Amino acid sequence: MPLTDLDRKLLSELLSGNSGSWRVFVDRFSGLIIQVILQTSAAHSVKLTHDDIDDLCADTFTELLKRDMATLRSFRGRCSLATYLAVVARRIVVRRLAEDRFRQAMGHVTVHQAALDFAAGRSNDTERVDHQDEVESLMVKLPGDLRKVAHWFFIEQLGYRAIADRLGRPLNSVGPMLARIRDRLLVGSESEKNLR
Repeated sequence: MPLTDLDRKLLSELLSGNSGSWRVFVDRFSGLIIQVILQTSAAHSVKLTHDDIDDLCADTFTELLKRDMATLRSFRGRCSLATYLAVVARRIVVRRLAEDRFRQAMGHVTVHQAALDFAAGRSNDTERVDHQDEVESLMVKLPGDLRKVAHWFFIEQLGYRAIADRLGRPLNSVGPMLARIRDRLLVGSESEKNLR
């Protein structure tokens, strides 16, 4: 299927930096990206939570923005924009699923078990207080906005939409922020283990 005039115009506006074109682009193709995520995870026998799907969708859109939208700029129009984006999204999702499997194999599935237990409410009251102290001590090491997001997500247990609203940012910006937080907390927790 060839590139439609509508998609050609949208892509042109997006690459020229027209105001509002990114929001239109995300609205138009987020359903497609989510469908690719679901199909790819099913093909790899991976069960995803709604948060996992949101993270992968956000990661895909983040990749499309990198290096001044280099991936979108390299689109030559030989197929439909939807087909191109589906291929790009599938590659990103496959890479992310492979990274997650590697982390599982190396024993780094969780950011920090105390943080996950606390966030999931799987501990008794005494353990919850200890875990909250531990989570908060790790969060102190995070810079400004990341610290706020970590507090809202792990301590207040807010969802992606509520966090995006508090930040005044798009919903798809929350997933990448939580990924950075997880990476930083993982590094911090590993350093502490090595010191013991």
